[in-house]
Order: sequence, then structure tokens, then C-alpha cells
Amino acid sequence: MPMIVISDLDGTEHRLAAQAGETVMQIGRAAGLPIIGECNGSMACATCHVIVAPEWADRLPPIGEDEDATLDTLFNLTATSRLGCQIAITAALDGLELRLPQR
Repeated sequence: MPMIVISDLDGTEHRLAAQAGETVMQIGRAAGLPIIGECNGSMACATCHVIVAPEWADRLPPIGEDEDATLDTLFNLTATSRLGCQIAITAALDGLELRLPQR
């Protein structure tokens, strides 16, 4: 079972078990982290914004046009910002490291 690591706003690392196919948004919300996902993954709100650790960014599928447009609405965008609803976990992402952005 893949594991992901999400650092919260205090810097506390949460090591979370993930099922293949689940999204970072689903995993984080189930763990009680403040990954809101108001639009439930339709890329309309960006409230599932996460920052991928630089060493993991190139291992993710490329950002699609819709995700890019939604990310463009953020003020706290970084070079490795992604929408958690668009990162589906696979075995290759075991150990994926992310952090939550300041809101």
C-alpha cells in the first residue's frame, strides 16, 4: 500500500496510507487535514491546493489545461503547486511528499 507524506501548516508530517487511484484531496480530507476541496474535484475552486516537494514534481503527470487555469487564480502559487484532486496515487508515487500552503 503506497504511503504519502503531507506536511501541515505547522510543519507536522502526516504519513498517510493510500489506495491506488485515490487522490491526494481524498486522502488528506479523510485524515482530517484542511484540504477543503469544495468542488469535490471538478477543478473549480483550488481549495485542494498542495505544494509538491521539488524532487517529486517531475514524477507526476503533467498539469492539464483546466488544472493550470484553476491554479492561475491563486495568489500563493509556487513552481510545484498542484491541485490535490488531480494527483491520483499509484505505486510509483509511494513516498510522495507534499505540503499545505498558507491560506
